[in-house]
Amino acid sequence: MKLFLVALALACASCAALDPQGGVLRDVDSVVADALNAARAPQSEQRAALARAQQAFKEKPQPLARLRLATLLAVLPAPLRDEARAAGLLEPIADAGVPGVGRFAAFLAADLAERQRLAREADRLAREGERAARERERVDRERDQREAALRQQVEALRSIERNIQERTEKLRRGQR
Repeated sequence: MKLFLVALALACASCAALDPQGGVLRDVDSVVADALNAARAPQSEQRAALARAQQAFKEKPQPLARLRLATLLAVLPAPLRDEARAAGLLEPIADAGVPGVGRFAAFLAADLAERQRLAREADRLAREGERAARERERVDRERDQREAALRQQVEALRSIERNIQERTEKLRRGQR
């Protein structure tokens, strides 16, 4: 029985050793776990995690270090977030056909591209809203000016009418 358990343990271990993607997937899982932990940490710890990832990438610019740094730059809150730099880091390694690092990099790059598209769209809508507000203000000013001009004309006509009535009244008194 013990021999069977030892043989079973060796068989399981050899299967795990033969799985070439197991290590890659664990590496990607580690990147995701580190990013989640950093995102939930206080800002001082977030800065430290980002500094460690930058140093690791500087020392060994391998795909995993690149992915780790890009993931932190994508998920940390402002002012640590740098989506443009993260997208630049992901570009060389993003390949949906490569399991692990390549696929996750492609996923994250697509997410960053969508975020950037939404930010551009929000900016465009904000500019259009500001333009529309300025146009409404211009139209309102013109309307107010027209109303003021019409009020002045009405007042001028009333004044003319009063003058005519006064003259008519004087003429009537003078004829009596």
